[in-house]
Amino acid sequence: MGGEGKDESAGLLAAAGDEELPTPYLAEAVASSAPKDAFHLAYAVYFTLGAGFLLPWNAFITAVDYFSYLYPAAPVDRVFSVAYMLSCLLPLLLIVGWAYSSSAPLRINAGLGLFVVSLLVVPIMDAAYVKGVRGIYGAYDVTVGAVVLSGIADALVQGGIIGSAGELPERYMQAVVAGTAASGVLVSAMRVFTKSIYPQDAHGLRQSANLYFIVSIIMMVVCITCYNIADRLPVVQYYKAIKHQAMQKEKSQKGPMVGSVWRSTLWHIVGRIKWSGFGILLIYLVTLSIFPGYITEDVHSETLKDWYPIILIAGYNVFDLVGKSLTAFYLLENENIAVVSCIVRLLFYPLFLGCLHGPKFFRTEVPVAILTCLLGLTNGYLSSVLMILAPKSVPIQHSETAGIVIVLFLVIGLTIGSIVSWFWVI
Repeated sequence: MGGEGKDESAGLLAAAGDEELPTPYLAEAVASSAPKDAFHLAYAVYFTLGAGFLLPWNAFITAVDYFSYLYPAAPVDRVFSVAYMLSCLLPLLLIVGWAYSSSAPLRINAGLGLFVVSLLVVPIMDAAYVKGVRGIYGAYDVTVGAVVLSGIADALVQGGIIGSAGELPERYMQAVVAGTAASGVLVSAMRVFTKSIYPQDAHGLRQSANLYFIVSIIMMVVCITCYNIADRLPVVQYYKAIKHQAMQKEKSQKGPMVGSVWRSTLWHIVGRIKWSGFGILLIYLVTLSIFPGYITEDVHSETLKDWYPIILIAGYNVFDLVGKSLTAFYLLENENIAVVSCIVRLLFYPLFLGCLHGPKFFRTEVPVAILTCLLGLTNGYLSSVLMILAPKSVPIQHSETAGIVIVLFLVIGLTIGSIVSWFWVI
């Protein structure tokens, strides 16, 4: 690069650190100067990381038939939901409060390691202790403990990865959220596969559950490798350099980012993304209060029998992936319309309630399947839109924190939704 090119690059780096949002011209100029993502490797890495950090949760919840068989007196899926979400929420609050002084690579690598430990619990305990015997509720307590550990790992990993993607162009956040949906599709596909080939008895349930957890463990090892490769990719280093210079400029203006300075900055970030955060909270409150508890426990089919919840879960996951992939082709850039659409999703409550207590036709498989797919499609598209928009509404040096804050809103919505799922259909 010649001297003129270096001056232009330095000017872009300095301008990117301004407190006000960069103009569309500046944002386009910064992106046009970025190194090319050769072979779309960075996109693939962030897609894989998005798939990875939700795979443990999907493994636990998809193996619910196995756990329900072992522990028939326990409401497994709803207990798992509450345990996972609460154990994810509390560490996230701490991470947001001390994000400025903690290391994102350390958090993410530690979280991926905890994922591996939590996932190992189930197959090891099955082989050494449970061995398919029903009613060993001490083992159930250990399993819930593994779910809690996985929730803590999620807080460490999800906030960091979404925060990291928030510093990059929009397509990398889209890759992460599409990856989260792909993990659900992968586990659903494994569920259909195992139900088709394994015997429908206790032994078959054990084999399928162990497969979910073994695949998830392998995926975590892949994610550890991918994350530690990501920082070395030229396009990621380019945007990290912009962030570093912006942080240095802010430090020279405001002083070190500690104490009251950080609290003031954090509240400013929350103020800038609060409506996106509210929309995300509402999306996942509605979704988790319906899915998967309503799907697995409240509706039944005489025709499809135990295939019914499996088909519904697969339908939700596929349409969630479709929704999260659509933002690669069309991104709704009007935050107000997106948030209003999140509020409109409250209509899913009376519609799904009608599938239990409404007219006879409404209580058949087709309306339930259509509503489940629409639940997934709207969940995927709207959450992808808001996750992409939120980190871009603050200066680049605060994009990581904005990403962590938006995950906090998401987990609050999931936590409330997991609690509401116990009551709303009564």
